[in-house]
Amino acid sequence: QVQLVESGGGLVQAGGSLRLSCAASGRTLSSYVMGWFRQAPGKEREFVAALRWSGGRIHSTDSVKARFIISGNNALHTVYLQIDSLRPEDTATYYCAAGDLGRPSRTEGEYDYWGQGTQVTVSS
Repeated sequence: QVQLVESGGGLVQAGGSLRLSCAASGRTLSSYVMGWFRQAPGKEREFVAALRWSGGRIHSTDSVKARFIISGNNALHTVYLQIDSLRPEDTATYYCAAGDLGRPSRTEGEYDYWGQGTQVTVSS
């Protein structure tokens, strides 16, 4: 079992930055992949970025990569999502996910464990 706890969300003005954190506990192996997804009101959950503790990371698109940077501290079992130049359309609940995958994945269904989410609200 893996437990995930997100933090760092909040209300921020457009153009601002946030760093979300996801602390993992329990069975955290080097083969695990940690992912960030987000779900805006009335929309489906979408992939943002993912990394594998043993190496490798991906972002959903190049434009996302320019503003959303995923990183991790293996010793702390914590993964971060730095979000810069926030826009109102970034308003969403951001979820951390984990799975014993062979490589980072964009597919929601491949992740076995999910956090409760942290709310990010961007005002214009």
